[in-house]
Amino acid sequence: MKKKKWIISERDDSLAKELSQKLGIPYLTATVLAGRGLKTPEQAASFMDSSLNSVFDPFLLTDMQKAADTIEESIRLGEKIAIYGDYDVDGVTATCIMIRYLRSRGADCTYYIPDRLGEGYGLNLSAIKTLYEEGCRLLITVDSGITAVPEAEYAESLGLKLIITDHHECKEVLPSACAVINPRREGEKYPFHELAGVGVAFKLICALEKNRPCKEMLDLYSDVVAVGTIADVMPLCSENRAIVSYGLKMLPFTKNPGLRALMQKLGLGSKTMNANSVSFVMAPRINAAGRLGVASIAARMFLTDDPEEASSLADELCELNRLRQDEENQIFTEITEKLKDAPELTHGKILVLWGENWHNGVIGIVSSRLSDRYGIPCILVSLDGDSGKGSGRSIKGFNLYAALEKSSGLLEKFGGHELAVGLSLDRSNLTALKEALEKYAEEYTSEVDISPSINVDCRVEASEITVPSIKGLSVLEPFGMGNPQPLFVMNDMRVEEITPISHERHIKLQLSKDGVTFYGFVFGMGMKSCQFVKGDKLDVAFSAEINNYRGRDSVQLVVKDLKWSESEEKSDSESYSAYLDFISGKEITPDTAAHLSPTKNELISVFRHIKANAAGSILSDSVRSVYRKIKYESQGSLSLGRFLVCMDVFSEFSIFSYSLNDDDISITVNEYEGKADINGSTALRRLNELRQR
Repeated sequence: MKKKKWIISERDDSLAKELSQKLGIPYLTATVLAGRGLKTPEQAASFMDSSLNSVFDPFLLTDMQKAADTIEESIRLGEKIAIYGDYDVDGVTATCIMIRYLRSRGADCTYYIPDRLGEGYGLNLSAIKTLYEEGCRLLITVDSGITAVPEAEYAESLGLKLIITDHHECKEVLPSACAVINPRREGEKYPFHELAGVGVAFKLICALEKNRPCKEMLDLYSDVVAVGTIADVMPLCSENRAIVSYGLKMLPFTKNPGLRALMQKLGLGSKTMNANSVSFVMAPRINAAGRLGVASIAARMFLTDDPEEASSLADELCELNRLRQDEENQIFTEITEKLKDAPELTHGKILVLWGENWHNGVIGIVSSRLSDRYGIPCILVSLDGDSGKGSGRSIKGFNLYAALEKSSGLLEKFGGHELAVGLSLDRSNLTALKEALEKYAEEYTSEVDISPSINVDCRVEASEITVPSIKGLSVLEPFGMGNPQPLFVMNDMRVEEITPISHERHIKLQLSKDGVTFYGFVFGMGMKSCQFVKGDKLDVAFSAEINNYRGRDSVQLVVKDLKWSESEEKSDSESYSAYLDFISGKEITPDTAAHLSPTKNELISVFRHIKANAAGSILSDSVRSVYRKIKYESQGSLSLGRFLVCMDVFSEFSIFSYSLNDDDISITVNEYEGKADINGSTALRRLNELRQR
């Protein structure tokens, strides 16, 4: 597992003091703003502004007037209008606000969301034909369509008018349509290019209601627009910040029966909403429908006016999400168990794996989890007969789309961007694709460092992490892409307790520093994968939240990463250097020899731990984690160097064999009969001689 680099902003205390005083904000908040490059009070105030001043005139978007005129004519003529959406949250919410608006105008309208598993993303000829045969004479795409050149030509040949609204990257040739609205169009003069698909749809509605104040339109639609924008991980700055801020305030009072029912099911009904509530609680439930091929359930929930139906559909979404989690966890467990037996697969520069009938709707999530866990790009391919459909996720600095382009001859179809891709290929090309991608990654990473990293706002001391200071960070909300939740690092925190939670899927840490106790949660790390033990000193990267329990507020830490403190690192480094000197035959002092000489009890402890924890016959973990766990279990003073001497002793007698790869150790328990007299070990005998000099 690769370590993450911590990119920590330097503190500018004088600037933070100025921002705090002139803007009337807490010092910790001002420190974060200063670290993010906001050098003046004016810049900081502009960044924090979430007023409606940032909501721009929709007619600044190219072709907006054409689109509005075309829709108005269709409504006047009584033509049937179809909204063509997408199966993710952005696409579903965009579809539903357009349908609700058109229905409010008395329009004859319907919607179509393609099946992720059967049809895939975007416009397709069969759907266009079906909609035309059903009487539709105007087709409006939302969150899709910008690359649908042949599909647009087919619609035109039928006499089906087409309006495209999208926010994805444009190609050199745009589809032929009555109007093409996309803030990313080349030469686009609209002031903000980062609208979500639902944001573009909202701007179209605003254009159609040009005589109504912006606030009225936000009152009607901003709750749903906020959900789609946050879920699509769009930058929460400028216009998005204004719309999402307004929408989050509206969510607790939403008049949308489906949205209200879902919030109630999730325990969010009476809570102040933030972007995390949408990202990590609501969005996965809505997305689950599309991932499992039934996005229409989510659409029906947003469109129904019947509270009972809304409640039933919200229940269905929650159940679909549970099924999605089961599918995801089953694939993830299958793969991680395989990687335990073959840890060398994770030592490369890219991970390419395939399996029979993995669910196409969830392998992207599993790819993301594996990429995050092992710090390398990952592509998973689900096989069905001779065909394979894959999904990949990358890490910052490695363009996975470019890697596929180099191997395009092996693929039937591929698409995506730097960090996420989809692909299809023939089963016979799997091995060749794997080898080609591994070669590309090896050559690419020999020139570029693509180690995973996290950006930290600043180092803090225990005295700075208080309830008032963390509450003060709320003026920076909503948090998301482009405005992440502040991340801090505290050094030399001592581990007091480690407790498994949620069926051992996560852990809770009791940490202390300078007499202050903190509770931190490490999500996705169970006890088996936890490298740390009670008594360790750690540097911890975390975001902080307010926990209210029985009316009492306290700070809780959400741990993003953690590593042994510099003092622990120094001790391990010195011990390892002494070990390297010893095995290379260099002269070492009697004191160093004593440091490296294991006791009988330590040898027994190492033997027992490995035998007890090897899965099958293999134990793979961080070498420092293994020795520290043994040290804690035996309540002794085992060091890194002494542990490696123990491993060499057991290797001499073929009891265990092991290999080191950076910080990771892979230990194999060999079949051994009889009893070994380890007192005859060459390593132990030489250490004893060196101690007596």
